[in-house]
Amino acid sequence: MSPILFTALVDDAGLFPPTSLHMDEALARHRRDEERGSAVLAQRFLCPASRLDGLRREDYVPRRIGLIVDTPEVPPFDDLPVDLVEIRPADDTPVAVVARRVAARLPHGVRLFVEVPARAVSGDVPEGVGLKVRCGGLTGDAFPPVEHLAAFIRSCADRELPFKATAGLHHAVRHFDPSLGVDRHGFLNLVLAVCEAVEQRDPAPVLRTTDADRLVRHARSVPADTAKHARELLVSYGSCSTATPLADLKELGLIEEDA
Repeated sequence: MSPILFTALVDDAGLFPPTSLHMDEALARHRRDEERGSAVLAQRFLCPASRLDGLRREDYVPRRIGLIVDTPEVPPFDDLPVDLVEIRPADDTPVAVVARRVAARLPHGVRLFVEVPARAVSGDVPEGVGLKVRCGGLTGDAFPPVEHLAAFIRSCADRELPFKATAGLHHAVRHFDPSLGVDRHGFLNLVLAVCEAVEQRDPAPVLRTTDADRLVRHARSVPADTAKHARELLVSYGSCSTATPLADLKELGLIEEDA
């Protein structure tokens, strides 16, 4: 198994629901994670634009920050180590229009990711701009059907479009959540679905399976070049827990490090 499959996979979304940590709690946890140095964690702290001032008031600043735009405009952030900006258009504004409005104002080296619905990607996506897909949320209807997420992944692979994932990916393997009455997507399913798309296969069966043993065997058989290509497409995903992904991968025998 190629170690790159899970390297820098998980962004720290501790400020976001359902965990919703206070800023000082989220930063304290993130600092502990940085000190432990897990290869699976991206060591990127996701922060809403509306809370940047609160972050600035803290003594500790993460070494990598992902800015989640929840304000009418992208605020100044030159004083912070922001390496990517994620924005969710308020309507069906095309990605190219959002990119023209935002990308030119970003400092050099900061990547822009525009959230789009989980479906086949249409329209122009400017070079250097990535996409973001929502895999769940606080209600059952926030979870996209397998077929829609598979179409999105296929589009990204066919067009070489990098993307990030967010929300709902609480565990490695797809499973039923009785509180919401819906199947939750698994982050391991997602990673392997991208591998399938890279190799020109339908990602839907892998997204749909709840067979953990099958997924583990699949992960161990992914060729190194496929894993590298897949992770160039799937940049990372945001998780409100940074311990659970490590615990799941360790329990499945896919990593050795402790949570």
